[in-house]
Amino acid sequence: MADEAFDDPRLAALHDPLDPDRSDLDLYLRLAGESGARRVLDIGCGTGVFALLLAARGVDVVGVDPSRASLDVARAKPGAERVRWIHGDATALVPLRVDLATMTANVAQAITDPADWRGTLRGAREALRPGGRLVFETRVPARRAWEGWNRADSYTVVDVPGTGPVESWHELLAVELPLVTFRSVRVLPDGEVLASESTLRFREREEVEADLAAHGFAVEEVRDAPDRPGREFVFVARRPAPAPAPGPAAGRH
Repeated sequence: MADEAFDDPRLAALHDPLDPDRSDLDLYLRLAGESGARRVLDIGCGTGVFALLLAARGVDVVGVDPSRASLDVARAKPGAERVRWIHGDATALVPLRVDLATMTANVAQAITDPADWRGTLRGAREALRPGGRLVFETRVPARRAWEGWNRADSYTVVDVPGTGPVESWHELLAVELPLVTFRSVRVLPDGEVLASESTLRFREREEVEADLAAHGFAVEEVRDAPDRPGREFVFVARRPAPAPAPGPAAGRH
């Protein structure tokens, strides 16, 4: 299911202008370059920011997202024809064989249902070639990011082209760990209020590593997020290549 914040066309159109700093994607671009990935699956691609950055570098990209509104925004951007956009999620992909699968920003945490999470990991593994990698991030629960999800700490005003000044802030609704629910509020220049509720799942590092292992991944490393040092885990997991078949037994001489 698509998050309310991305499924309403009016909210989807505001997403990029209200979140212009995407330095969080630098790490993913660097990892894609380090691994020499030529084919990438961007799970939860949203409005297509990361997918289009990759495509501009000549990478063959498939972007999948459950939100039609977000995909409509992505498809309207320059260079969108270079990306294959799929409406859906990682549990129902066409046959793929990619070098890298990614879940940037809040994507992994937004998959709150355990069955959906397991299905996503299965889908990612099936899409990867042997030796391919899955990279995603989750917030460190101990850092209690939700304590800043209030109007005083999150209030901004952004002058959105074609719309005018838009006020926005977050309101914490419930903390029932591992789930945290909050409301995002946007006030348009004419006073109209657009609000959406979101829930994120805060998984401990050990839980994520166990889930990855249970779905056939080998965790290569857990990095820090350069844009949020000490506040996020960045998991780099690999689909192991099959062991080579044993050669014929050596004869006696």
